[in-house]
Amino acid sequence: MSVRTQSSEESGETVHRAGFACFVGRPNAGKSTLTNALVGQKVAITANQPQTTRHTVRGIVHRPDAQLILVDTPGLHKPRTLLGERLNDVVRTTWAEVDVIGFCLPANEKIGPGDRFIAKELAGIRKTPKVAIVTKTDLVDSKSLAEQLIAIDQLGKELGIEWAEIVPVSAVGAKQVDLLADLLVPLLPEGPALYPEGDLTDEPEQVMIAELIREAALEGVRDELPHSIAVVVEEMLPREDRPADRPLLDIHANVYIERPSQKGIIIGPKGKRLKEVGIKSRKHIEALLGTPVFLDLHVKVAKDWQRDPKQLRRLGF
Repeated sequence: MSVRTQSSEESGETVHRAGFACFVGRPNAGKSTLTNALVGQKVAITANQPQTTRHTVRGIVHRPDAQLILVDTPGLHKPRTLLGERLNDVVRTTWAEVDVIGFCLPANEKIGPGDRFIAKELAGIRKTPKVAIVTKTDLVDSKSLAEQLIAIDQLGKELGIEWAEIVPVSAVGAKQVDLLADLLVPLLPEGPALYPEGDLTDEPEQVMIAELIREAALEGVRDELPHSIAVVVEEMLPREDRPADRPLLDIHANVYIERPSQKGIIIGPKGKRLKEVGIKSRKHIEALLGTPVFLDLHVKVAKDWQRDPKQLRRLGF
């Protein structure tokens, strides 16, 4: 078993590589946080409950020698709803199309049935190199970390997966994140950059804004409404009659829930909760777009949208 803790010597020649990597792992294994740490800006939403990433958000890491495009898929899980099945299909399709797969396993949790379920699926994908990434290393001591590394090596042997690398990282503590990029790059095909230098993601702005609002809406109600929130940005328009040096962007968005009883949870007493959601998400949206924003939020009921194919389509799934 080779566990990497420092980068191997680079050879003299310069070859440019560009390609796609995706992080997989059960929900809440630290995939989105790792994407954000590598890209250096918030592009994938992170929240402390499973199933927060619904769209394939790509983060783009630009380096002199390479361009690493990160495809962030939803966590693979045993589906209970139509939405769940669609998410799993998205995951498998993505795995088949990328150049390298990073399997995220948290350092602070023993390998469980969810991890095995994913590892078995991974074992069936023969050609794509797989890197085991031990996340959240800041939460454990060195003895527990060593035990987890051995367990992951063992899991690979058991299922016939040959790990290209096993890398411990802490995205929150910024430990070994650069090293992870150094190890992923050689697994990419040679070729020119696929995206312009300044791009951090190819996700349409409206989708990213919807995700930022959704993240803020989930905060504090995750136990009551873990997956019942969808957000659609209805329109984004520059405010007319504004001086050129003081632009303002009007954003109108709807927050959809499944049942009327959930409305009160999102709005809160005297609208306090919805106001907080607006303030919090507006800050992130302004940072993303680099312009002042007026955010208009409305809460609407889309009955049982997770089980209804028509509503799923309308809400972008």
